[in-house]
Order: sequence, then C-alpha cells, then structure tokens
Amino acid sequence: MSLLVFRASNFKTPETFPVPKGIKNMLFYVQRSINVNTIVYELNTNQLGEINKDEPIKFYWVNYSGASDIEPLNYIQKKYAYGLEVKLLDTEKLNYCFNFVSYKKQILYLINTGDKHYKVYSNFNGKMIIVNRIYVHIEGGGFWTPKIKYIEVQAIDPQNNEMLNEKIVP
Repeated sequence: MSLLVFRASNFKTPETFPVPKGIKNMLFYVQRSINVNTIVYELNTNQLGEINKDEPIKFYWVNYSGASDIEPLNYIQKKYAYGLEVKLLDTEKLNYCFNFVSYKKQILYLINTGDKHYKVYSNFNGKMIIVNRIYVHIEGGGFWTPKIKYIEVQAIDPQNNEMLNEKIVP
C-alpha cells in the first residue's frame, strides 16, 4: 500500500484534505474538521479475494498528520464513534446493511456488484447513491459530546455517474 506524507498545515477546508490512494478494496473514508487523519473503511477479504462473512468491513486510521502510517482505532473509537454495526441481508449474494455505532439513523448497504466487487450505497432524498467520502464538521463540544454542525456525504449517482454532495444536519 502506497501512502503519501502530508503536512497538516496545508489543509484548511475539506476539499484540500488528503485523499487515500493505493488502497485496493477501499469502500469509503471518513474525515473530520478537527484534523486530517482519515478513517478508511475497506472490504475485508482473504487471499483469494473472498469476503470475510463474519466481518465484511475492516477499518483503520491513516495518520496524515504524522508519517501517514496505518493505526487501528482504539476501543472507545470503535465502540462509541466510528465502529460499525453490520447485519447480513442476503446469504446467497452476501449483501449487508450497516450503520455507524454513533449514528443509527442512516443505514448503509454493502452490495455485491458482481465478481467479488462491492460498493456502499445509502438512501438520500429518496435516491440510492454510492458513498465515497464522509466529512464530519465539528465545532466545539468535548471528547464524549462533540458538537457536530453537519455531515457531508460525497457520493456518485449510479444512474448517471454524477458526483453528488449530500448534507446531514443531526
């Protein structure tokens, strides 16, 4: 996996944040306004490219404010913020639904698009879209209760391949 080293001072807006590159099975990633470190959500497969049925998505930090190394999420981050609750929907196609442990309202779907390829879909404004990036804008609050002003989802409309930005105000 090839990751680039970035200087945190170069990033002022979400558009200037680093984009994870060279991650073969990346499904989507999450970034936050408080720093450029990024959580990557990746399809969890074995050496034959088959999905891990018990844990289909793995996730980890990419430390862009340091040496761009990969680090696991700690227990609190997994259990209360960025971890996932995953449920198998279709045992034949191996499709799943999931949500973030911290935001149960928005259901996401891990859909097998064929030939061991998966995409993450979610419903916004009555339309199913393919999720690429989630940006969480935090202004104040504390460790256990950050004040989230909005969540922006960057996605693709599967009907016409148009890029979309959807905003959630929790």
